[in-house]
Amino acid sequence: MNIIIFGPPGAGKGTQAKYLEKKLNNFQVSTGDMLREEIKKESEIGKKIINYMNEGKFVDDEIVNKLMKNVIFDPKKKGKLIFDGYPRTLKQSKNLELLLKESNQKIDFIFFLNVNKSTIVQRIEKRKKIEKRSDDDLTTILKRYDTYMETTKPVLNYYSNKPNFNEIDGGLKIAEITSKINSILKV
Repeated sequence: MNIIIFGPPGAGKGTQAKYLEKKLNNFQVSTGDMLREEIKKESEIGKKIINYMNEGKFVDDEIVNKLMKNVIFDPKKKGKLIFDGYPRTLKQSKNLELLLKESNQKIDFIFFLNVNKSTIVQRIEKRKKIEKRSDDDLTTILKRYDTYMETTKPVLNYYSNKPNFNEIDGGLKIAEITSKINSILKV
């Protein structure tokens, strides 16, 4: 079963994806983790990525799509992917659809965790203290939130008409969101 979980930074995508990864024995595909890994390796791609992140911008689609292709065509992960934070743009959505079609796969469920800005700020401040992530600067987060809402609107419109689309109030407690997802997945 392939699943997309999307929502603004701090919406709880990673938390829900990690839970589903264990519950379903699937593979979490976090673009954020993939990008941070490239930064850690100090690769050429990593250097480009850090510039985007420091400016509060999304990383270029070409870079993200290239990293994503390797994951989608991995035979061990076929039909067992949980996309955490991908796609973020309409171009990425169409790229994902194309890659899945080429690899004889499809998306079974789409979850949009809808959260307001004030809830995001509270969560990011908490996460910043606990995880000490370099991309959790408040000014950067607010910029990323606005950028996310602006660039993801076409993605939301693209997916919201599909029968496997589910919008969930991302402001709920973690256990409540998990329960809603489980009931939709019937697991």
